[in-house]
Amino acid sequence: MTAVIAMLMGGCAAKQEQPATVARAEQLMASNAVKRGDLVLRCEPSDAQVLMDGVEQGTCSDFAGVSRSLRLGDSGFHQVDVKKRGFYPYTTYYQPSGARVTLKVKLRPLAPESGGVSP
Repeated sequence: MTAVIAMLMGGCAAKQEQPATVARAEQLMASNAVKRGDLVLRCEPSDAQVLMDGVEQGTCSDFAGVSRSLRLGDSGFHQVDVKKRGFYPYTTYYQPSGARVTLKVKLRPLAPESGGVSP
């Protein structure tokens, strides 16, 4: 009788190991829970300043390449500002979706360019 109880407790009730592929799939699903995002900026003028949530990040040209982007590691909305003296500022909001996104911004001058006609 003792052998039967020991067999029931140790044999069938023991936890089985998961295959490596199942464990890897669980890791990938857990890491995908936090949405990350890469924001590529294409701006005119390219030397405009970029601010993320009010903190200066650099210029647009710093984040314009294939391997250069503004990386966001947490979820939620982020305020993106593009500014340059003499131009109207640009503001938008970005929520990371796990994808690489390109933002194209063309700042407008504060004063309209004169067409050469004087009054």
